[in-house]
Amino acid sequence: MTELLFRDDAYLRKTSARVVAVGDRGVVLDRTIFYAQGGGQVGDTGVLVRDNGERIAVRDTRKGDGAEVLHLVDDDAPRPGVGETVGLAIDWDRRYALMRLHTALHVLSCVVVAPVTGGNIAPDKARLDFDIDMRLLDAARIERETNALIAQCVATETVWITDDELDARPELVKTMSVQPPRGAGRVRLLRIPGIDLQPCGGTHVANIGEIGAIRVLKIKSEGRRNRRVEIALDTR
Repeated sequence: MTELLFRDDAYLRKTSARVVAVGDRGVVLDRTIFYAQGGGQVGDTGVLVRDNGERIAVRDTRKGDGAEVLHLVDDDAPRPGVGETVGLAIDWDRRYALMRLHTALHVLSCVVVAPVTGGNIAPDKARLDFDIDMRLLDAARIERETNALIAQCVATETVWITDDELDARPELVKTMSVQPPRGAGRVRLLRIPGIDLQPCGGTHVANIGEIGAIRVLKIKSEGRRNRRVEIALDTR
């Protein structure tokens, strides 16, 4: 099992860890600050640094077998040895953009009130798909109301509830395509007081004011039950 340090501190940019397995695709560590692709959010990139100063680029992070996290490296990259201690450093600018956009989708889901059929978070843009009448989606309104909520600068909170508590409150699960993992006895939720509360294992900003303004890039139909709202951070 890889200890997921980002669950307690998404702002942790560097740390050290011990190598527990090395394979053709990459490296498994006893703990990590790298987020593995999942829940619509892409995996982190960065570097592993050996004691001799050698830097091994991590080009992606994925879930391995069971509760392991696999740090993917190039085929011709050097490999650390099992038991070796290495430094970890994530690409912070990329991660922070993901954190801002992921949290923005939580806010967006409270402006467009409809079942969520899918979603994706990349460093440059993010999207949610909704099961809703296309005529009810107005880009200007969505952008304006989402930014108005963000401007409230509400602090986010991590909340844990039991599997049984989540089963008793099915309304908390907005996403139809991805169900929160059960079986570990508890489920992680993101709470934005007065705005949102839902299960999520991704990385988020500590205060929604950090998101800054967003803009709606496009709204389009992606099938009978998918109406896609795509957003980006507003850098204008």
